[in-house]
Amino acid sequence: MNSVQIRSAEKALSAGTWLIVGGAMLFSILTVTPLMERHTPEGWKWTAPILPLVVDAAVVIVVRLDAVLARLGGHGGRWPVALRWMTGCMTLALNVADSALRKELVGVAVHAVAPLLLIVTAETGLAYRTAITAALAAKEAQQKAEQAEREQAATQRREAAELRAREEREHAATLAREEREHEALLAREQTAREEAVRREERERAEVRERAEREARERREHEREQQQAQRERLEREAAQRRTAERLEREARERREHRERQEQVERERAALLAAGPPKEKLLEPQARETVQAAFAAGLAVRAAAELTGWSIGWVSTRYQELRDRSAVSV
Repeated sequence: MNSVQIRSAEKALSAGTWLIVGGAMLFSILTVTPLMERHTPEGWKWTAPILPLVVDAAVVIVVRLDAVLARLGGHGGRWPVALRWMTGCMTLALNVADSALRKELVGVAVHAVAPLLLIVTAETGLAYRTAITAALAAKEAQQKAEQAEREQAATQRREAAELRAREEREHAATLAREEREHEALLAREQTAREEAVRREERERAEVRERAEREARERREHEREQQQAQRERLEREAAQRRTAERLEREARERREHRERQEQVERERAALLAAGPPKEKLLEPQARETVQAAFAAGLAVRAAAELTGWSIGWVSTRYQELRDRSAVSV
């Protein structure tokens, strides 16, 4: 039975006890008050309910304090027992007194039920509470013992766990130290390898730079040679172009001079021919007029050389003058 069930039983006992106490008090007040009214002087009958209330209040005090003492596991001594039995007997006597005075045995038996039930319930409730308190104390003692055992076991487990953890930490520290040493060795080896790689790369870079520098110098030298050759070829080409131009100009001047001489000879021949016997054909007449114009002959002289009229020759002269003006 666990502590929850025990507390539930204790609550049920407390509720039942107070129910019986309340019912007994109510029954006692209703039963004793008429008896007290009959045995109370006139004018004081209003005090009749006081006595049953006082007796029942003593019952309540006894039941309540017994419950508290039983819950705490204590004992009040002889006086609580005397008060409990005295109040019980007083309640029993007051409840059966009226029937006893009338010698009604049935009434005595009926009115004795509630007080006797109250007395027995009070004693039984005290016994129950004492037993429950003892059971709770035993339960708590067992729980404390179990808790102590659990705490001891937990302490042992904790110590074992701490020992394992310390061993694991030491082992981990050893492994970590060995791992660090291994990593440091690997790092040194890696550093040495990287240094060797960097040294090789520097050497390769130096060789590559030297080769690139030599190739660049070679290209520069070749470029300079090509530039010099190109400049030389350009100079030679320019000289050839200049020589060809001079030669062409000289040839053109010579051809022009030859053409001029040819024209002069032709003009001289035309002018030296003298007046024709017949009128010249128009193409030949035009050539003669042109030669005369170039030689600065007068229109009449030109007309005599061609056999054409002075007006026609004058018109040709005007055309030649206009052409010369346009050319200029």
